[in-house]
Amino acid sequence: MTRLQIIFTRLALFALVMGAWEALPRAGAVNPLLLPPLSGVVRMLGQLLGRAQVQEAIGVTAAEVIVAFIIAVPLGAAIGILAAENDYFGAIFRPMLFYVFSIPKSIFLPMFILVFGIGFGQKVAYAAFSTLFIVIMSAAAAVESVKADHVLVARSYGASPLQVLTRVYVPSMMPFLLEALRISMIFNFTGVMIAEMYASRTGIGHLIASWGENFQMPQLLAGVILLAAVAILFNETVRWLEGRCSTWRT
Repeated sequence: MTRLQIIFTRLALFALVMGAWEALPRAGAVNPLLLPPLSGVVRMLGQLLGRAQVQEAIGVTAAEVIVAFIIAVPLGAAIGILAAENDYFGAIFRPMLFYVFSIPKSIFLPMFILVFGIGFGQKVAYAAFSTLFIVIMSAAAAVESVKADHVLVARSYGASPLQVLTRVYVPSMMPFLLEALRISMIFNFTGVMIAEMYASRTGIGHLIASWGENFQMPQLLAGVILLAAVAILFNETVRWLEGRCSTWRT
């Protein structure tokens, strides 16, 4: 199947789902109170984006996501690289990291609330904690993906440590690191949403939880569409960058 056929099939499936969403509630096959027509949800989304409360909530959520990401990615990358490069450190801490990584992070949320309250710091801390372990594992895997022969050849030709880092490690690791960024942003975004929906007075997650509790389905679905659009945009942007860097995997 050609790439054009794949794109056409995807668009056809998307149009089919969107058409069914619009038609089924209007035909009475689905209760419109539970699933409003797509056109009504889109109109509600436009109205919500014009409200100051929603704009402020989006700004708060964006700030939490960005700060948590800035904290978790460098810290996780440093720990992951150290675990991969230092055999002693890796032998001691990598099993512990795997154990903690396998535990659902949502069970730790009450602890973060007790320590940080329900403000900005709690959501940032919890999101960074939720993201940290996937970054550690991905960074360690990225370092291990670098072929030892390439490093040996570079050093044999007199390359300095900085040149080995920039000419060998970074190009070889870049596709893995971009994939790690994409996956870690999903964990980061999910962590912020969970924290906002569980205990918060601000943020888009708080508004979505409030709309759901009050059975405001058009607002709820409009919020879901907004979050989905942002997540898909980021995901596809990083996937495009991954494709651009795929030739570096040697």
